[in-house]
Amino acid sequence: MQEQRIRRVLTIAGSDPSAGAGIQLDLKIFEKLGVYGTSVIASVTAQNTLGVQKVYKLPQTIIAAQIDSVMRDIGTDACKIGMLLSHQAVETVAERVHRRKIQNVVLDPVIAAKDGTTLLSATGVKRMKRFLIPRVLMVTPNVPEAEILSGVKIKSHADLKSAANAILDMGVPWVLVKGGHLEGTPVDTLFGEGLQAEFPGERIEGRPVHGTGCALSAAIAARIALGDDVPAASEFAKDFVAGLIKNAKKIGRGNLIIR
Repeated sequence: MQEQRIRRVLTIAGSDPSAGAGIQLDLKIFEKLGVYGTSVIASVTAQNTLGVQKVYKLPQTIIAAQIDSVMRDIGTDACKIGMLLSHQAVETVAERVHRRKIQNVVLDPVIAAKDGTTLLSATGVKRMKRFLIPRVLMVTPNVPEAEILSGVKIKSHADLKSAANAILDMGVPWVLVKGGHLEGTPVDTLFGEGLQAEFPGERIEGRPVHGTGCALSAAIAARIALGDDVPAASEFAKDFVAGLIKNAKKIGRGNLIIR
């Protein structure tokens, strides 16, 4: 019997020493979903369940070299991109995605932390819109991120659709806008290829959970690597992360942690 090929997923993101988000959480999600995770560290943070204390951007040459090392040897079936921190990192990652022909890229456009810490400058956002978004399969912004990327203030579902269309116009095939910041039932809405699909969820009361956006994009990338199309991967990830949130634990003195 022929051995089943191992599915590989690359994460390009920031390091979180509390393991509640970023590279460390992505690798946990990949392990849970049965794919082999590789990683490229784009930035280093000092953070914990209470917030982000310091951030450090890595040199472009180191980011590029990590991507080259993984792609020349192991390759990947899908890729998740998270926090890049600097506009230089955005440009480097966009260039390497193109040069190394990295497919099935899911971009979580991390712009600010839960505690309000800015994690991507205005210049970085401009570079992301121009160079990176047109080279990925999917973007997964929350409402504030969708507002920044699109320039549309989102107060209603009509606004949300307008914002998604503005992002689609940048050249990305799919946009999943996470609706947790809007009032009422949290609904994630997927736009792309003439499709609009809504994935409602349950608003879970209590202490906030660290890293939910990272977990969602990582789960989508993993499921795409396993053969799901974007709508199926998005629906799976929504339910999967809801289960993780319900079972999140108090590890430190701040936000809950996904295990």
